[in-house]
Amino acid sequence: MDDKSGLYILQISVHGLIRGQNLELGRDADTGGQTKYVVDLCKNLVTHKDVDRIDILTRSIIDNKVGQDYSNPFEEVIPGCNIVRIPFGPRKYLRKEVLWPYLDSLVDSTIQYIRQLGRLPDIIHTHYADAGYVGSKLSRLLEIPQIHTGHSLGRVKLQRFLTQGAKQETIEKNYNIRQRIEAEEITLDCATWIIASTRQEIEEQYSMYDNYEPQRISVIPPGVDLNNFSPPTKGFNCINIKHKLDRFLRNNKKPLILAISRPDQRKNIRTLINVYGKSDKLREISNLIIILGNRDNILEMDRGTREVLHEMLQLVDLYDLYGQIAYPKSHEADDIPDYYRLAADRKGVFINPALTEPFGLTLIESAASGLPIVATDDGGPKDIIRYCDNGLLVDPLDENQIENALINVLSNKDQWLSWSKKGLKGVHRYFSWKSHIKEYLNSVSRIINKSHKGYYPSKYIKNRIITADRFIISDIDNTLLGDKKGLNVLFELVKSSQNKVGFAVATGRSLESALKVLKEWNIPTPDLLISSVGSEIHYGNRVINDINWEKHINFQWKHDRIFKIMNDIPGIVLQPEKNQRKHKISYYIDPQTAISIRKIRGILRRNNIRANVIYSHGQYLDILPLRASKGLAVRYFSMKWGIPLEQIIVAGDSGNDREMLLGNTLAIVVGNYSPELESLKDDPHVYFAQGNYAWGIVEGLKYYNFLNVK
Repeated sequence: MDDKSGLYILQISVHGLIRGQNLELGRDADTGGQTKYVVDLCKNLVTHKDVDRIDILTRSIIDNKVGQDYSNPFEEVIPGCNIVRIPFGPRKYLRKEVLWPYLDSLVDSTIQYIRQLGRLPDIIHTHYADAGYVGSKLSRLLEIPQIHTGHSLGRVKLQRFLTQGAKQETIEKNYNIRQRIEAEEITLDCATWIIASTRQEIEEQYSMYDNYEPQRISVIPPGVDLNNFSPPTKGFNCINIKHKLDRFLRNNKKPLILAISRPDQRKNIRTLINVYGKSDKLREISNLIIILGNRDNILEMDRGTREVLHEMLQLVDLYDLYGQIAYPKSHEADDIPDYYRLAADRKGVFINPALTEPFGLTLIESAASGLPIVATDDGGPKDIIRYCDNGLLVDPLDENQIENALINVLSNKDQWLSWSKKGLKGVHRYFSWKSHIKEYLNSVSRIINKSHKGYYPSKYIKNRIITADRFIISDIDNTLLGDKKGLNVLFELVKSSQNKVGFAVATGRSLESALKVLKEWNIPTPDLLISSVGSEIHYGNRVINDINWEKHINFQWKHDRIFKIMNDIPGIVLQPEKNQRKHKISYYIDPQTAISIRKIRGILRRNNIRANVIYSHGQYLDILPLRASKGLAVRYFSMKWGIPLEQIIVAGDSGNDREMLLGNTLAIVVGNYSPELESLKDDPHVYFAQGNYAWGIVEGLKYYNFLNVK
């Protein structure tokens, strides 16, 4: 830790395309309001006297289809504010829905970045479900408070799709919605504070989640840079965009209906074009301008984007809107304020017809430009209209209502002027970055004052942890044990390393049970013992307890309350007293009569229990503290003792080994594994051995050339 007095805030925004300047807003469904908000937030935060450093952690992308900027590992946005790009998963650009399998690698790589930096963040702020998942693991490992901004929520999205008649299996295939919702639940388990942009987001959206605690959620209206967005002045002339529009429009003097969004089905541009195309009145009194990001070749864009753009072109042709609608192919970031000003200058209107809109940044920018709005009656627009009184809310699926609202704004000049003035006044009062940053840092200060950090060892333990530059960590039952000859071969290999290879076990057994069975098999006491499914850590021959790990995982652990709640769940039986620990409650579970593990997690969450539920061997159920698991214990050990995860072999056979097999460790699944690990066969970082028990470990060591043996 360093002695800098200012705050170091680590912002994590994983997907999309993020750079410090000229953001490619609207390029695709992943590069929109969130990316702009994160960059603008950080630029404004770092100028505050209480903030020393901001890192925006995102994904490194090496792909000819996107700019080289996105492969630059480090970019200074402004002094003190940096973008740090971490490589994980495939090098090419991927949509967010397919990033899930690679997020554990990002966790491990981020820990290495923090170690190299030599400074722990004071706060981790995550954006969207994917970053929330990453941040929740980092928060638990590093004991750093996590704050989270959802931007949009999976349960809301799922509900909307189902309402529109989409099939559950189709939604799951396209959006991995279950994984996203579970990541959001995990984030709500871990986050100290949630930032919402509206009351509706708290009361109607977050309330759909098992772990809904409104006292941990605060509304901070999103900020807008008022230096960039302002009304047109006398003699306003925006030649840079007029020539782009003149290519499309027969009468370029008409008022403009302006829509700016990503090319995403949820933005509901189809309904807007239908409304305009069917309305003789709107076509008579206005032109329609649609800005859907930048595009080169539609055929080379991702499927979702192609569908939106093809549909737009088909509808333009269907209604024969040529000469009345403009859809420019490209724009610069500096063009967007001019589009708002031009629409305001023509006494037009901005419309956001999205099916859901938790944020509404374009509506705030419109208000700051003196442009009245028509917006979906959902989320952010409700609060913006309440604060600014600068337009009308509509049902995004009611075409008649949208048509009438647009005609109302465009036809009543006195009302238009009133809405324009009120919007300007309201946005300066409620939506400036100055007010946003003030409230943000006040809350961060309160969180930090309540947090306790630091668990680096005060003493070194005299065993191979000091001399070893790599480690073998193995489960005991059915992995390490089971074949005496294979076990002897394994330990001869370890012995030949001359103390350069450490040996550890990670087991579901209690410490006493683990030591007993190891002694029965004549195995010397390991350098590291992770026991009770990761809830206890001990070191060396003297079996020294890691007190700091115990303190670390005690966070929000409610042992007695879990007992009471679990008593009412059918199909589970408490294991004997000898299997129960201070930070582990263990059951036998009958898969035929018990409810699903997912439902058990839901029951605990609804009872305000934040815990780690682990199912293994088709019959065991362990309830642990939120911060405890074999995987988290391995990563704690790696970070604490400075042994990179890439130099740690982990070997296992069952579901309670799953988490430690993911990420950047060198993973071995022995041949006699349980069905719970079958899904890992597609993971290129996991080696499935043919040999059973210790023979499988020996085989994996040779596969990875872990001992540098020819």
